[in-house]
Amino acid sequence: RPLYLITALSLCSFAAVAQPVELYAAGSLKAALNDVTHAYEQQYKVTVSNKFGPSGLLRKEIEAGANATVFASANMKHPQALQQADWGGPVVLFARNQLCALAQPEVNVSSATLLDVMLDQNTKLGTSTPKADPSGDYAWKLFELAEQLIPGSYQKLSDKALQLTGGPTSPKAPKGLNQYGWVMSEKQADVFLTYCTNAVLAQKQVPELNIIQIPAALAVGANYGLIVDKDATTPSWQLAMYILSPKGQQILQSYGFVTNTTK
Repeated sequence: RPLYLITALSLCSFAAVAQPVELYAAGSLKAALNDVTHAYEQQYKVTVSNKFGPSGLLRKEIEAGANATVFASANMKHPQALQQADWGGPVVLFARNQLCALAQPEVNVSSATLLDVMLDQNTKLGTSTPKADPSGDYAWKLFELAEQLIPGSYQKLSDKALQLTGGPTSPKAPKGLNQYGWVMSEKQADVFLTYCTNAVLAQKQVPELNIIQIPAALAVGANYGLIVDKDATTPSWQLAMYILSPKGQQILQSYGFVTNTTK
């Protein structure tokens, strides 16, 4: 249990001047953390302002002086960099995710044939943007694992991958549409590597899409890190604790995340 967060919370002054709770969070957390913050607002009568986007871009905004008080990243690297810069801390792992592949209905692919299909010169392979979005970084880790199975795979996959989402200039889906469902509905990719939680949301929007589980030899997991601004007041620490609480963890689980309380 994150006793250091409890200690930090106890050190916050409950008499502190009210400070808005500004949650910056990875785009893959949008549906889940919207529910978490709504439940938190109902219980604590505190308003939370949510901003979602690629974790690397959000980190840059925070480093440039954005008013974030809580940062929930799709990796541990970005919040750890903020901790090293003395923005806040400690960094807590609060959820896990996995990569899956979204495939167009006409693509004949299974877990067993996924690598061969991705390597096929006729397959349009989509990913998110490395460095800007951890989902892209995880895709490149998958390419590294592919290299161990079929030499030459890393170069071929990294050269052909279409970085369609998560970058500073990536086109945004029309309002109300899932980013990944929209990319696939626009036929921008035949196969798209993204988080399994994103894949489920995309399939809800575009039911004909297929979700392909990554085979064990290529499986890449994502660790999500949480950090609070060192100058944040009690409500922001309370929100962080709420995300880590059984209620918050249960909501994350309902969206497909693996949490510390997953059995």
